[in-house]
Amino acid sequence: MGITLTRGPRWERRKESRPAELLAAALDLFVERGYAATRLEEVAARAGVSKGTLYLYYDSKAELFKAVVRETIVPQLDELRNAVDRPGRPSAEVLEGFFQEWWRRFGTTRAAGIAKLIIAEAGNFPEVASFFQQEVIEPHMRLLISIIDQGVQRGEFVPVDKRAAAHAWIAPLVLKTIW
Repeated sequence: MGITLTRGPRWERRKESRPAELLAAALDLFVERGYAATRLEEVAARAGVSKGTLYLYYDSKAELFKAVVRETIVPQLDELRNAVDRPGRPSAEVLEGFFQEWWRRFGTTRAAGIAKLIIAEAGNFPEVASFFQQEVIEPHMRLLISIIDQGVQRGEFVPVDKRAAAHAWIAPLVLKTIW
């Protein structure tokens, strides 16, 4: 007498995987279509769930967008910080490492399309742009400014307006990301 294993339907998934599936579907659709054109029913369909299931996890499109940013982009900042935080390294190496890691962790990923979305739709959705500014742009700028400040303090960089320098150095990467 053998053992019989019972299985649920092929489409049945564990509840724990749903948020990740919804976020992946949302990221794809936000990047492909933009914020305004992305419909929650399309996100749900792409994730293979009902719209009602999506609402169990996210109350609105804005909350879904925030979750996408917090789960796909924000964690990259900690990883970026850890990758460039090596005491004793010359400041120029740390700065170069920041740009290389930023490009690898953000510029070459699907999440880079969010930057294009923000620029294109900030006028129509200022609350989304403000959220992105607070959660993504400012923390990245603070990290870059701290690297510049460290170099100035060590005498490895000439004194500069650190914020202006950070903007001038990050802008070409953001532009390349958009292209």
